[in-house]
Amino acid sequence: MNYEITNFQIDVIEKSFDKPVLVDFWAEWCAPCRMLGPILEKLAEENKDIWELVKVDTDKNQEFAMKYGVKGIPNVKLFRNGEVINEFTGALPESAIKDWLKKSIPSKFVDQIEHAKILLKGGDVSTARVILEDIHKGDINNSEVKVLLAKLLLFEDIKEAKRLVENVDGNLDNIELAEAITTLAELLQRDQSSFTDSEVREKYLSAIDNIRKKDFDSALTKFIDIIRTDKNYDDDGARKTCIAIFKFLGEDNEITLNHRREFGSALYV
Repeated sequence: MNYEITNFQIDVIEKSFDKPVLVDFWAEWCAPCRMLGPILEKLAEENKDIWELVKVDTDKNQEFAMKYGVKGIPNVKLFRNGEVINEFTGALPESAIKDWLKKSIPSKFVDQIEHAKILLKGGDVSTARVILEDIHKGDINNSEVKVLLAKLLLFEDIKEAKRLVENVDGNLDNIELAEAITTLAELLQRDQSSFTDSEVREKYLSAIDNIRKKDFDSALTKFIDIIRTDKNYDDDGARKTCIAIFKFLGEDNEITLNHRREFGSALYV
């Protein structure tokens, strides 16, 4: 199959609004390019329903190489909705390319995921959950869907929430939210007898109960007070839990914003 470009605007830019387009910037004289090319073509054939491959000979299409900042070849750029969303340079082995593609290719459910996120932000949790559960059935390894579902399930099915966020990969936001969910889940599952005696013990347990009731404002107030009194209690547990709550709620959440400065100052008392 011939993957060589005929019209960049049509073959790459316009096509990328339908599905991701992988653009291989190469040249005939480039030995690594000749090594990489057959691997990309093989993967393109195996994944033709998910993404498309376009090859751009930089000697014949210097204007596009310059426009997209190609400084070394082979250079592979992934286009989606007319924009470069990821890239790599050099002749990577097939296994490494597969890993890169797994992390880089947007889910075919991306529009549905965005719709679910809008519903969640608007408070329509039940509809969002139905959408996310349906997507999860069709894309069981989608990390963003897993962490969003786990966030919804944390207070009704802790074990399932923890299971969903095991081995989450992808962008840093997904990983940080997965870690926050795990931290909160483990704290909620602990037996009260596991917390050692201290002047802050009762306040610590009360803060955990606030989390269980989704009263994050009260929980943060108590944890921050504990940091000021005994920051080492429960292996630095108050600080770790505050960070987990901030990540769970989101950095732009009003409760997070209200407590961030107080949290920061408490650390250095």
